[in-house]
Amino acid sequence: MEAQPFLKKRILGIQSGELIAFLGFYLFWAFAYHTAITINSRAWSKGEVSLLDFGEFMDTVGLDYILKALLTFPIWWLLIRRLKGWKNIKKISLHFIFLPAFVLIWQQLYYWISEIVGFGHLNGVARVWDIYIPALFYTLQFGIIHSYNYYLDNQRKIRLEGELRTAALKSEISALKAQLNPHFLYNIFNTISASVPAKNERTRHLIAELSDLFRYQLKASQVEKVPLREELEFVNKYLALEKERFQERLEIDIDVDDSILNELVPPMLLQPLVENSVKHGLSSLIEGGKISISIQKKGDQLAFEIADTGVGIKDKTNAFDKGIGLTNTRLRLEKMYKTTLQLSDNTPKGLKINFAI
Repeated sequence: MEAQPFLKKRILGIQSGELIAFLGFYLFWAFAYHTAITINSRAWSKGEVSLLDFGEFMDTVGLDYILKALLTFPIWWLLIRRLKGWKNIKKISLHFIFLPAFVLIWQQLYYWISEIVGFGHLNGVARVWDIYIPALFYTLQFGIIHSYNYYLDNQRKIRLEGELRTAALKSEISALKAQLNPHFLYNIFNTISASVPAKNERTRHLIAELSDLFRYQLKASQVEKVPLREELEFVNKYLALEKERFQERLEIDIDVDDSILNELVPPMLLQPLVENSVKHGLSSLIEGGKISISIQKKGDQLAFEIADTGVGIKDKTNAFDKGIGLTNTRLRLEKMYKTTLQLSDNTPKGLKINFAI
């Protein structure tokens, strides 16, 4: 049980388990090469060389593979981690630059160090083997690395598709439930509102606002997109109800240009994020806090930002495992727009959520 977290621990963006496999790969090929050289040497027949001779191992291939590993790691990190968002064809094309550079740098370092410490190396026309073999090994190892990375990406896509199917099924079931008798809720709200004394007009108003929230939720289950204006009206009604609970402890700031209010967006897109800020960010603070919503047009996209001055989230990697609102919104964005939520720290405190559609 304890080995699993260790294997997933990351060093420069690469998991410990991957590094162990990387070192094991090099040790295997280094020893296999050493064995082949030893068996084919004249000294083998005379019993002068042992497969377990560490000094001989370092002399023949140890230095060779140590240098290869040191040169491989930064290329691996750059292609698989730093340029993770690049298309495979672009990353593979970089090997036309990295492969000759790898071979040249390895050969020069290997010869230079070998001459300093007294190890032997190929000379004359035989040096061509110190071009061919490193190039072949480079192709082999990065073929394996790219295949492994493709496998991981494919597994992530399979998991995401499974999550999306589950979320879609739950949404369909929820929509069916909501459509069983939608007027039942409205009638109940009207009955409650009628039973409230006339002097409690504020309570009647709150019941009417709550009724509007349910009406919009029903609409959200029947349409794919609504004008941004309607989505913001829904969020404003929700925040107005929360304001009744928090009073002066809740400050609200909405910054949206009128020119984009007719842009179409998925319904119920903002409310789960705002609710997350209220419930998990501000509700536990005695002094309350502020929620800011900013929406801007950037090129062909709408850029959204929901920020709060609450307690924030330390472990942002696992944040989506805890909240239904964050998780469902992330899945909707990935399915509809191939984008996702970006979580960061707000200033001076709290959480900031950004995304674009």
